[in-house]
Amino acid sequence: MAMESKAVINTADLKLEHWTQGELYESTDKSFGALLGLAGLGVSYNEVPPGKSGCPFHNHHVEDELFYVIAGTGEYRFGDARHAIKAGDVLGAPAGGPETAHQLINTGTATLVYLGISTMAKTEIVEYPDSGKFLAKTNWDGTEARRFRHVGRPEGDLDYWDGEPGA
Repeated sequence: MAMESKAVINTADLKLEHWTQGELYESTDKSFGALLGLAGLGVSYNEVPPGKSGCPFHNHHVEDELFYVIAGTGEYRFGDARHAIKAGDVLGAPAGGPETAHQLINTGTATLVYLGISTMAKTEIVEYPDSGKFLAKTNWDGTEARRFRHVGRPEGDLDYWDGEPGA
């Protein structure tokens, strides 16, 4: 059964999900592009407490991302640079290599609230420069049956012919 989309959603009406991971990562957020009927554009609402980040430092090879800061202050780590951010700032994270790696960190004393908007690719490679890992993923039709997801490190690379019958 297809989800009925809406033309208008107020972020105050979203059913937010709270999560934590270790000492640095915590957010209360919700992805809601699909609720608006958007297939090619992802949208998320994010509330990140002081001293935390909602994701590791990463870069996308295919998807472009944009962040709009609604409230709070923090730091936008982008490539080798760090930028102070505040309410009203718009942050770009174009697809590319580690030079476009990005992360929002709440360095302020109040909750950092922002929207994340991204293109939605059927296939994506994401790199994580701080940990040296990568994520390869597909989501062909939105179902688990046709989905592929693998997190690895380049040192786990195999020869192209490894394990192939008759190779």
